[in-house]
Amino acid sequence: MDAIECIKTRISIRKFKPDRVPEDILIKVIDTAKWSPSYKNSQPWEAIILSGRKKEELSIYLVSLLENGEKPSPDIEEPRSWPEENERRISALLRKRSEITGRDLNDPDVRKKAKIANFNFYGAPHGIFLFQDSSLTPWSIFDIGIFAQSLMLAAHALGLGTVPQAFLTDYAKQVKEFLGIPESKRLVIGISIGYPDMASPVNSYRTERVPTSEIVKMME
Repeated sequence: MDAIECIKTRISIRKFKPDRVPEDILIKVIDTAKWSPSYKNSQPWEAIILSGRKKEELSIYLVSLLENGEKPSPDIEEPRSWPEENERRISALLRKRSEITGRDLNDPDVRKKAKIANFNFYGAPHGIFLFQDSSLTPWSIFDIGIFAQSLMLAAHALGLGTVPQAFLTDYAKQVKEFLGIPESKRLVIGISIGYPDMASPVNSYRTERVPTSEIVKMME
């Protein structure tokens, strides 16, 4: 698979097969992603890969926090509003996913179930958490975003599926305590990873992209 095909065919997976990925393949994904560019070669990323009992225990813990009404407190604040054109794309996505799943994603009960699915890593056998020092500036958040994209592309090239999950950062303090990560670290994103279940309808939908002419201007 060449680079362009890899970028264009990657999708976010929300249903995984239970089969575990060999450890050497997971390490290869990270070993590939580490070649991502970063500001002044600062390489401001750290990763933890969760599997087995530890992952299951974290899932149970996160769901219990949600059920007990614990207020989310992510290290990176979630967006509160969007420009009109971005909001339109988000609304279109939610409508389409509602059609596919037969559930109204604007319904609070459905949204809660969606969070629980996130906290259960969509059935993936592994979860990855990406951290960096919290003293770092937004440049370093940009850098770890590049790292995350490289990670997901490397996984796709190796026949794996991934999905980046902001919900996995809802309880950042508790996740860090559970994993033994210092409070001085910033939890940036969680990523489920495993073999994709392409027979699941939830993985059949591919989001659209705006025409290239709408996002680029040529100047001489």
